[in-house]
Amino acid sequence: MARFDYENYVVDIPDYPEPGVVFKDITPLLAHPKGFASAIDDISDHFVGKGITKVIGAEARGFMIGSPVAHRLSAGFVPARKPGKLPRETYSQSYELEYGTDSLEIHRDALSSDDVVLIVDDLIATGGTVEATVKLVEQTGAKIAGFAFLMELAFLNPREVIAKVSDEEVYSLIKVH
Repeated sequence: MARFDYENYVVDIPDYPEPGVVFKDITPLLAHPKGFASAIDDISDHFVGKGITKVIGAEARGFMIGSPVAHRLSAGFVPARKPGKLPRETYSQSYELEYGTDSLEIHRDALSSDDVVLIVDDLIATGGTVEATVKLVEQTGAKIAGFAFLMELAFLNPREVIAKVSDEEVYSLIKVH
C-alpha cells in the first residue's frame, strides 16, 4: 500500500510539448525527499522476495527510478540506452513512437539466462518502450518478474500492450484514468 500521496506532487502542464497534450511533470515528486524515498520503497517492497537479480530501466528517467530500486533489492542495474551510447556489443530493439520509431540497446553481457528481471520506468503510456525492453530481455534468455512504474496513463491502455508480450505483474503507484 502506498505510503505517500504521490498525486499531489505531480504537476499537470497543459499544451506541452504540443497543443492538446497534458504533460505529467514528476520532477516535484523526485525533488521531494520523502516522496522520492517513498516511491522507491513502495516499488521495492512490492517486489521483495521475487528473486530479482537485475533491474532494467529505459533512458533516461527509467534510470532515476530503476537504479535506486535495484539498490534496495540488492540487484544489479541494466540501462537500456538509445543507439550508440553503449561502448560494447549490444542487443538492439526498435519500437514505434507517435511520430516515428526509436530504438533501445543493452550490452550483450548485461543479462544472462540465470537473471530474473524487473522492468522499471517513471511512466507507462502507450507501452512501446516497455514492449521493446521486453524483447531485449528475451534476446538474453533472462526471465521477467514484473513491471513497475511511478505513473500509468491507464486511459491509453498500456496493459493491453504489455499483455501481448508478458503475463507478469504490472505495478503502478499512480494511475491516471
